[in-house]
Amino acid sequence: MVLKIFFPICCSAAESGLLVGRWIPEQNSAVILAVIHFPFIPGQVKQYLSEMQHATQVKLSVLGSWTKTKQAKEESLDRFLEDLGTIFSHDPWIQLSKEKGSKFWSCSASWKDSNGNEEDENILVYYDQRKVMLSQLHPAQDQVVSSDQKTVEASKLVAVFDTVAKSKLLFMKDRYDEGPVKLTHWQSEGVEASIIVELLKQASVPACMLITFLLSLVCGICKSRVLTFWPLSFIWSKLSTCEQLGHRLQHLQIISSRRKAPNQTQLMRKANIFLSLLIDMTLGILLMSWLYQKNRIGHLANALVPMADHVAQQLQDLLQWLMGVPAGLKMNRALDQVLGRFFLYHIHLWISYIHLMSPFIEMILWHVGLSACLGLTVALSIVSDIIALMTFHIYCFYVYGARLYCLKIYGLSSLWRLFRGKKWNVLRQRVDSCSYDLDQLFIGTLLFTILLFLLPTTALYYLVFTLLRLLVVIVQGLIHLLVDLINSLPFYSVILRLCRSYRLASGVKFRVLEQEAGKPLRLLMQINPLTYGRVVQLYKLPTYSCYPKDSWGSLCKKLLVGELIYPWKHKGEKQD
Repeated sequence: MVLKIFFPICCSAAESGLLVGRWIPEQNSAVILAVIHFPFIPGQVKQYLSEMQHATQVKLSVLGSWTKTKQAKEESLDRFLEDLGTIFSHDPWIQLSKEKGSKFWSCSASWKDSNGNEEDENILVYYDQRKVMLSQLHPAQDQVVSSDQKTVEASKLVAVFDTVAKSKLLFMKDRYDEGPVKLTHWQSEGVEASIIVELLKQASVPACMLITFLLSLVCGICKSRVLTFWPLSFIWSKLSTCEQLGHRLQHLQIISSRRKAPNQTQLMRKANIFLSLLIDMTLGILLMSWLYQKNRIGHLANALVPMADHVAQQLQDLLQWLMGVPAGLKMNRALDQVLGRFFLYHIHLWISYIHLMSPFIEMILWHVGLSACLGLTVALSIVSDIIALMTFHIYCFYVYGARLYCLKIYGLSSLWRLFRGKKWNVLRQRVDSCSYDLDQLFIGTLLFTILLFLLPTTALYYLVFTLLRLLVVIVQGLIHLLVDLINSLPFYSVILRLCRSYRLASGVKFRVLEQEAGKPLRLLMQINPLTYGRVVQLYKLPTYSCYPKDSWGSLCKKLLVGELIYPWKHKGEKQD
């Protein structure tokens, strides 16, 4: 029979005494948590362990005895420690001792029902108690259901990690505490504490109460009936800035909540949200300080109007090229002139609007720059909305061209079914047979011919403005990808993986220390940290979709038939 004993490294230098821990009969393993020193009273030890067992919900007991250095003079001590097995009566009774002048340990386990013929194979596994207690064991990424052996091994590790983690109250007693029981564990030299952390904990209570009050006030204003009317509700649902502010408002409500996190995952989520907000606001303040230095706001405002004029001039040149003979293609002259003049008039209206707003642009940009103190993501969302407003005429051109092109495509497809004696059944949503008379076929032929010969001109305008619209959408998409990256990246988990990798454990590895015949095998248990990709995958924060999640096939189909591609955010499309 193989007996596995998990022994903390910090107890290797402990004075002789009793081994306290948990016995796991399913795994035939003993997890040593602390060493109780002499002098002690057995009744007080039993009372103390029962109190700890009730508080930690861990079945603690005296597993055996520990001798620091085994010498010939200490035979009376060995006999005394063996006699303690009758008082505490644990099965098996484990006896560990160091051999003087040797790196090997002696380990023996006595069973009450043993017949003496079988010899146990003892394995000593050393572990870092502090790291195991603070670490969180994560399941394997590619865990196959059929691999039962891996599942069993993972459950064994979970039992060891849970035993150490739940015994945190046992480690709060150090050697400076007055009491009948003296323990040695990883924190026996003194409980770890930080004055700064304690001060922050005390200051966080009124701060959270103030933030909660302000958030409740803001939420009450946002949920008021004034904002539910059509113009304001439409603007709130379409602007990226409003969506980002609502998203950050939810984050503030989570971190300012006075309810304690129920588990480690929720605690990590709160920490990731807090650090994401902190980094976001820090980057926003740095951007704001850069903008207001050396009058960069004024330079940006002065360059904005000439840039809009340049874009408008390029569009006018493009329309003049389309109204001629673009790439040697012969277009329908009348339709070409009508569409070209229609779009040129829209450009004229847009340029007039820009010049009308030019005296106020610097003041608008100055106030917009102040919003960067709310975070870099809010500033990027405002930039995305400004791009959408500055290119609104391109969006109008795209909508006009797409609607006209879509009308002709659906008209041609309907007339093509007419030639084949078919029609679209709206009620049954299918194509049925239908008989047409001569007049219907004649009119259908005329309409089909007209639409077919006008299609190249419409398709050319649609193609050009669709490409321009896609260019704007790509720029906005890159901005929203950066916003989603800042919103979803678990900064705290990544920094924790970088600085204290043992906190995020994916498993363990064992290194052989010493092995000799007749001596117990000594192993060192080391923690394998999670990979950075796995950390991001597990602790990624939920974000909101910026664009509809269309596949490439559906996107190409929409472009071919002329359906509109909306860049608006969709409510309820929450992504993990």
